[in-house]
Amino acid sequence: MKSNLMHLVPPVSRDRIISQFPKWYTPEACLQFKEHFHAQVKTACQQSTGTPGLRISKVVVVGDLYVGKTSLINRFCKDNFDRDYKATIGVDFEIERFEIIGIPYNLQIWDTAGQEKFKCIASAYYRGAEVIITVFDLADIQTLDHTKQWLEDALRENEPDSSFIFLVGTKKDLVSDAVCERTELDAIRFANEMQAEYWSVSAKTGK
Repeated sequence: MKSNLMHLVPPVSRDRIISQFPKWYTPEACLQFKEHFHAQVKTACQQSTGTPGLRISKVVVVGDLYVGKTSLINRFCKDNFDRDYKATIGVDFEIERFEIIGIPYNLQIWDTAGQEKFKCIASAYYRGAEVIITVFDLADIQTLDHTKQWLEDALRENEPDSSFIFLVGTKKDLVSDAVCERTELDAIRFANEMQAEYWSVSAKTGK
């Protein structure tokens, strides 16, 4: 019965098969410069025998209301963009399957509400986060200022130095190149203070 269920699991999509580190957005705010996994890590994965256990990594996405957290997740998980915005109530999550150097992983992506009244609910879901993504709107500089508090709230629920941190500016399609470059200077400074990797993206265009 168990083997039959295994056959029902769809294969990992090609863009979810990872054999080397993805390239950073900017060298001025990135977590690592490596291109390839360490040879010993590759060897250990290749020599892994038996059925690997279920490996789960938890990601929490935090930030102000209307900055585009849900749209960012939908673009990443479903490759779509919904113009009809609906605010997240409490928390929601998606699961994405990956294969990293031949080892299967499940990525749990938790989408948290940006409203102040849901903060006490969402904070309970911050615990155990291996990745914290703090999101702001490139067209609203005030939301960048608020990312530090969102990060502090998420870090408070986790052990020190236990989470990788990303700072993501959304809605890149809504600002001019000049505005984007100017905002990125501040964002990169914030990212370095947070010890985070920085990205500017557009959920609408997928870039």
